[in-house]
Amino acid sequence: MHFLLHPTVLAAHPDIAIGVIVATGMSNVDHGESAALLQATEEHVHTSHNIDSFKDHPNLVAIQTVHRSFGNNPNKFPPSVQALLKRVLKGGKLPSINPLVNLYNVISLKYVVCVGAEDTDLCTGDVRLAYATGTEHFVPLGETVEDPPAVGELVYKDDAGVICRKLNWREGDRAKITAETKRAIIVVEGFPPLTKDRLKEILEELSLLVKEHCKAEARIDILDREHPSIIL
Repeated sequence: MHFLLHPTVLAAHPDIAIGVIVATGMSNVDHGESAALLQATEEHVHTSHNIDSFKDHPNLVAIQTVHRSFGNNPNKFPPSVQALLKRVLKGGKLPSINPLVNLYNVISLKYVVCVGAEDTDLCTGDVRLAYATGTEHFVPLGETVEDPPAVGELVYKDDAGVICRKLNWREGDRAKITAETKRAIIVVEGFPPLTKDRLKEILEELSLLVKEHCKAEARIDILDREHPSIIL
């Protein structure tokens, strides 16, 4: 099984860098400590961002530009980190779902990057970041009704269909992270001005958290134009 960037994506976004953590042997059950870490990060958001100006952050501006490039309105269908920040800044709390989800939400909020994960054992064939054909199956997280992507939408998909829509906007239900997840692929999206060196630092921090709180083995990699695929 591979994870790869489709050539058409690399042609459209030659500076794209997708950070990857491959986690194995996970214990994803006890999330008391990760929940406390998430709460502390939410408190930090209130001191480092403002509800009226948070969307001016350079990382978020870059993410919105990529979303608009494939026809998405990021204010109507916001990238995951935009939705997380807005929720916290408006006084909301993020639910403690499980350790891995808590930890990648911590990193997403802290560094203003989109982060997501899939249960590798629930994926079929190679996982790739590609443009949708409009024929793929997709059931959103927590739902049972199909909501397939539009033609040309940038998605994560495998041989069975889409697993996350509009980059990291809407997670699918099929390969979601649960307490039973033992193997996962964690993705951190990087677009300039976020540098590859900075992306690597973020990956290293998240991998250490996954090792500590999920008792997992974790290796990191970065996919880009020169290195478009890895073995999972």
